[in-house]
Amino acid sequence: MEYTHVMSMQVRDYECDVQGLVNNSVYQNYLEHARHTFLHTQGVDFAELARNQVNLVVIKVELEYKRSLRPGDEFWIGTRLERVSRLKFQFMQDIFLKPDDTLVLKGIVTGTSVSGNGRPMVPQQLAHLFDKI
Repeated sequence: MEYTHVMSMQVRDYECDVQGLVNNSVYQNYLEHARHTFLHTQGVDFAELARNQVNLVVIKVELEYKRSLRPGDEFWIGTRLERVSRLKFQFMQDIFLKPDDTLVLKGIVTGTSVSGNGRPMVPQQLAHLFDKI
């Protein structure tokens, strides 16, 4: 799969459970950080959108765990944005263990954006990203 954005991270000890594995909920934090970083590199300021009463919201998360990460593991996250309807978009995100690029997780995060009055909409800051797809 081709990714629009790639970033590297390392597992921190406190992200692991008593079994010595990254807790399943932590993977969503990894993916969220990668999405925010991706948007920032594309000129989309998540905090500025919120100040302007435009909120990007997750409406569905699909995660397929393939293997576990452990303390100290280095990994990378690949992210690609796709528009799936007039008001919905998906971040296709995968996590791979370094150095051999072993697949750890396949994720699809579906989102939309809503205005200050709660109406679904796609702000211009995001719309320009879909023109590149």
